[in-house]
Amino acid sequence: MKKQLLYFLLSLFVFLFVMFLNISKTETFESFSLKFNDIIDFRLTKKEISKDVVFVAVDEPSVNRFGRWPWDREILAKGISKLNQADVVMMDMIFSEPTSEQKDEALSEALSSLNASVCGFFLRKTATQDVTEEEIDILSDSTLDMLQSQIKNNKPTFIKADFAEVNIPVVMSGCTLNGTFTTRPSKDHLYREYPVAVYFKDMLFPSLALQALRIKLNKDIEKVSDNSVKLGNREIFLNDEGFVRLNFYNKEDYRIVSFLDLYDGKIKPEFFKNKFVILGITEVGAGDIAPTPIGNIPGPLLHYTFLSNFLNNQLIKENKTVSYIFVFVFAFLPFLATLVLNSVVRRVLLNLIVYIVSYIAVLYIFQTTYIYIDMFYPLLSLILSMIAIEVSAFNIQQKDEKFLKDAFGAYLSKDLLNELIHNPNSLKLGGEKKELSILFSDIRSFTTLSESMSPEELIKLLNRYFTPMTNAVLENKGMLDKYIGDAIMAFWNAPVDVANHADAACKSALLMIERLNILNKELTKEKIPNIHIGIGINTDEVVVGNMGSDTRFNYTIIGDGVNLASRVEGLTKQYGVEILITEFTVKRLKDDFLYRKVELVKVKGKEKAVLMYQLLENSQKNKEIVEIYNEALKFYIDDDIINAKKLFKKLVDEYDDPVSKYHLNNISNGHKWGVHKMTTK
Repeated sequence: MKKQLLYFLLSLFVFLFVMFLNISKTETFESFSLKFNDIIDFRLTKKEISKDVVFVAVDEPSVNRFGRWPWDREILAKGISKLNQADVVMMDMIFSEPTSEQKDEALSEALSSLNASVCGFFLRKTATQDVTEEEIDILSDSTLDMLQSQIKNNKPTFIKADFAEVNIPVVMSGCTLNGTFTTRPSKDHLYREYPVAVYFKDMLFPSLALQALRIKLNKDIEKVSDNSVKLGNREIFLNDEGFVRLNFYNKEDYRIVSFLDLYDGKIKPEFFKNKFVILGITEVGAGDIAPTPIGNIPGPLLHYTFLSNFLNNQLIKENKTVSYIFVFVFAFLPFLATLVLNSVVRRVLLNLIVYIVSYIAVLYIFQTTYIYIDMFYPLLSLILSMIAIEVSAFNIQQKDEKFLKDAFGAYLSKDLLNELIHNPNSLKLGGEKKELSILFSDIRSFTTLSESMSPEELIKLLNRYFTPMTNAVLENKGMLDKYIGDAIMAFWNAPVDVANHADAACKSALLMIERLNILNKELTKEKIPNIHIGIGINTDEVVVGNMGSDTRFNYTIIGDGVNLASRVEGLTKQYGVEILITEFTVKRLKDDFLYRKVELVKVKGKEKAVLMYQLLENSQKNKEIVEIYNEALKFYIDDDIINAKKLFKKLVDEYDDPVSKYHLNNISNGHKWGVHKMTTK
């Protein structure tokens, strides 16, 4: 629960942090965002450019003919006059200084002879000279008075400029309207947005392309909401400063013709019929070059792009709400992944797959509807959240692994410990009911043994004894529960599942006896008393889990099945055997073990008798004993006392069989086969 709360708080912090970066448009991150989303906007989408827009360029061949810019204005006038079939001609150039009156008039007359024309002017933050009253009067005819009157509380907000560079009055008087071609780059210095309008002298002036559309549609711009305006039947979605995001085309799609070809008549006037024509400069040193997401392009193509977007209904609509939702989702996705998946690799794959699917969906939405959804900040949210949570999870896992190794390293085999580390959920505080095989072992006559040795010698002997006994348990996937004085308690099938756990417990018991025999040979040589033990095994459903508090607990088992296993170990003394197992364990055995029935026993505290079996080493001698014993026991059960006594006596005489001695004693005392009642623990 503490881990989950930590992961939740980390996700919340990431969400708030990324939202701050997103809303504040922090420069470094915003630059990454812009470049990242350019892939969605332009490089992965295909769209048709409008056939109703043409760019007439003052290019290198034109400059080679007429000389460096600026040209004689009569040359321009002659070329412009050949655009008389165009609907609107936009002048992306400024004639801010007078030349001769004749030449200036020629240019003005050429402009006025067109169906419609828009003169461009440039707004700037600083300048050494301001516009004259006459120039302001002419410009004021081109303002967006209706939109300006509809704007309340500065929304939508448009940028402001204090100075302007405008055409001389005689040129402006030849144009239908005036429009600004001022724009500005994004934070990464690329031009990807187009201004709808700009404030100058407390008047709102539209951009060059907007003025051309107003003329063409004979409509004015109206406010729709704080982030959109409307022109005709098209809504234009704006950012907080009155810019619209441009939907660029491939460079080769833009229709560009040379001014020289226009001037020489190589392009007929009919070619421009009913079209928007932009007249601008591309020659190096004279024209402006705009770095954009599709590369460096002539500045006039920004007007071209916006016009085509508008005419082909390809205007981008930004949806910030969905982007914010994605930031939230991807901040908390790694947290949710930790609730359902334990594998780091699977969690990372899940996070990435969800993002990729979302990215593809956003790309499809953009291609079909031109709705722009920023996917950089959601990605940043996902990456930061994954890093924060996975680093925390790794540190917690390291601590958990250290805890598990410290707590269980001495009680589980290495393989089982690794399994437990990979699935630590089995160690939740509390318990569960589960079928286990439980083993108890105890040293016979330990008190007598301990009294014959000094404490140091006794501890040394116990260490020599416990080591092979413990290894026998661990090597067979057992869990060493505890040492109880000289006794050992172990169980199988928890905390890690063990297939055929009854077999594993029996194999451990046989291995314990085998290794004890080896130890006793060493002790005999050292003239140290031999150790003899009894082992009891029971298989039953018991409660297993952590018993204790959150900070201090013991992983152990409780239940009647545990108590019975302990009683079974005690019965080994009565029958003089080393290993006893219950009928419940026998029912779960899969391997071919050698065992024999001993007696039905009703242990203290239990109402129902349990059949006990002796587990033996699968040797030829023991097979012979079991074969004779089973026959003798059948006689005994059938109340054929004479034959039973005869065979039991044979086993005692020839093999010194302790169980046969026990039954012979019962027969001598007149006890028939039946249930033995234990009166003590």
